[in-house]
Amino acid sequence: MQPIQIDSIEASPAYRRLIASRRRFSFMLTALMILIYYGFILFVALAPHVLARPLYAGATTNIGIVAGVGIILVAVGMSGWYVMRTNRTLDPLMSEFLANVRHGE
Repeated sequence: MQPIQIDSIEASPAYRRLIASRRRFSFMLTALMILIYYGFILFVALAPHVLARPLYAGATTNIGIVAGVGIILVAVGMSGWYVMRTNRTLDPLMSEFLANVRHGE
């Protein structure tokens, strides 16, 4: 593509909406993950005795381990959510936009 074509694509309202939508979703997931991670770290710092409790009497696994695994699972789930949303919504919109650009619409 020529620089003039790139400039016209970047100036397009449809392209800007698409990029803004992707950016909002990415920032929302990032903020949520930061809150979860830092919340866990604050919990470790302020209430370690709670995390050290066993799940049940005689258990060797404690609440902290389960919370840590839970955070990892949330991160994997959020990554999957991002990929699913991108594949189902953002990629088709981008493909449609690019097809319109190629056909001069």
